[in-house]
Amino acid sequence: MPVDQTLIGRVFPATKPYSVSEEKVREFVTATGGTYDGGAAPATFPIVLAFDAMNAFLEAESIDLFRIVHGEQKFSYQRPVRPGDVLIATLSVASLRQIGGNDIIGTTSEITDEAGALVCATSATLVHRAAAE
Repeated sequence: MPVDQTLIGRVFPATKPYSVSEEKVREFVTATGGTYDGGAAPATFPIVLAFDAMNAFLEAESIDLFRIVHGEQKFSYQRPVRPGDVLIATLSVASLRQIGGNDIIGTTSEITDEAGALVCATSATLVHRAAAE
């Protein structure tokens, strides 16, 4: 069953505040095969928040994660993410189309700080595979 077209433009509730610490950045860097010597988080670190926002969206819409293929991810920064930041992510559905029975879902997530200032925007393309007949 295709995803409902009325999702386009819908904004989902923000994630819980996420406290960025040197320990969390170090864990992320280690998990991705790097080393962390302090300072700003790597450019891909906001995926931690964007993934939480995406999972909440999938759960709210009863979309099975096992049927999702991650097609693309982009980040656009206003400033680097640093330890000490407290961030939230708000996901919205930017586009939705069907190809060969699969849903191609375009999402955007705004990552903001405690003051509500935009830190980073992410966009993702998710392919929701059609159910086997």
